[in-house]
Amino acid sequence: MHTKVKAMKMLIGGKWVAGKKTFEVVNPQNGQVIAKVPLASKEQMIEAIEMADRTYRTTQMWPTHERIAILNKVAVYMKEHMEDFAQVIASEGSKTINEARGEVKRAAQTIQISAEEARRINGETINFDQNEGSENRVGYYYRFPVGVVGAITPFNDPLNMVAHKIGPAIAAGNAIVLKPASVTPLSALKLADAFVEAGLPEGFLSVVTGSGREIGDPLVTHPAVRMISFTGGPVAGEHITQKAGTKKLSMELGSNSPVIVLEDADLHDAVQATVSGAFSAVGQNCLGVQRIYVERRIYSKFLDTFVNRTAELQVGDKMNELTDIGPLINEREAQRVESWVEEAVAKGAVIEVGGKRDGSYYTPTVLTNVSDDATIAKEEIFGPVVLIYPVNSLYEAVERSNSVNYGLQAGIFTSQINSAFFAIKHMNVGGIMINDSSDYRIDAMPFGGTKGSGIGREGIRFAIEAMTESKVVSFRLQENLL
Repeated sequence: MHTKVKAMKMLIGGKWVAGKKTFEVVNPQNGQVIAKVPLASKEQMIEAIEMADRTYRTTQMWPTHERIAILNKVAVYMKEHMEDFAQVIASEGSKTINEARGEVKRAAQTIQISAEEARRINGETINFDQNEGSENRVGYYYRFPVGVVGAITPFNDPLNMVAHKIGPAIAAGNAIVLKPASVTPLSALKLADAFVEAGLPEGFLSVVTGSGREIGDPLVTHPAVRMISFTGGPVAGEHITQKAGTKKLSMELGSNSPVIVLEDADLHDAVQATVSGAFSAVGQNCLGVQRIYVERRIYSKFLDTFVNRTAELQVGDKMNELTDIGPLINEREAQRVESWVEEAVAKGAVIEVGGKRDGSYYTPTVLTNVSDDATIAKEEIFGPVVLIYPVNSLYEAVERSNSVNYGLQAGIFTSQINSAFFAIKHMNVGGIMINDSSDYRIDAMPFGGTKGSGIGREGIRFAIEAMTESKVVSFRLQENLL
């Protein structure tokens, strides 16, 4: 079937703009070109930044109620056009149509929560008289926007991740310039269109599409950009930190998430949750379950049940509502996953199920006996592969969980509260889910990690805090004139 190729424009300072050059967006399932998108120049990125800066500086006061109204309108628009958004997500990315529909619901909620949190950007009074000699001073602090936010988003959540940048930025009163992933820019452009339809003042939002090599550095280094919010890989994250200079940084850089299953856990529940956590979004999920440590007494039973459940997953057409697993974002990524598995097997790993590639598809794969020095044991696989290990104790499981240079989220399955609290205290992660897999998240909670997993926290209220500055106000009162 022939797919009509859409000619897209990007949003610069409230105006839809074509590019002198374009690049193709393809459906990773079949390689069909679905859109041609502007390949922005360095000059166009600088133009977007400078327009954002002028807009921010010349807007004397952008009332909170206006920001709330716009965000609410966008949330309503998204709900009314949910299927349209879902079709775009599923067409340009890896998610099945059911997963795409779930992402639209979450993204609309992200925008709605942003509207609600805009009401709560508050300061507080300060008791200056706690300091001797300051008895005649009163004051407070309040929060104000940083100005221009530069945002860079990945391909795996092409709508909700964009919403997590734009929603808090607008709620706080900032202008924002966003560069979406080049393989999945259509969802970001569709969300930008929703903001235009909602009446967002021109200049507060630009979505600039193109090559990171061409437009990434201007976004990161331009002095008018006061904060960078980045979600992506650790190599790109380190590059940004070296280039950004004295800017605020918020970074989520991935993980290699562990889950612990103790012998007192509900085994059926643990299997169901971890299979979903390992293979949803074809494993292209920063919270995805990558390592599972199972107490030895139940290891064989857990492994057999997990393998059988994995084998039941349906791989195929992502637009089919019965499909569980679609393709990876492109064949190159599938080849990388394949090579990492082959390396692990060469070092003694056993493929319990899966391990087969067909173009951009890679079957859900379970590995055992994986060497600690295998790449797949140390790095983020970002694919449908999970490693399962036996352990002798909770202590060993925690130690091995902490052994990699990531610490985003983790999970533990147990019926013992003392075991849960031991893991809570000793696992070096940004979030720990009790009787849930590592991939559980709601968009209102603080989200971020330790070690190589990033800097700062996202989640709407916490992103707003990062996208604002605090200003202290102190009044020295005159002597009583009465």
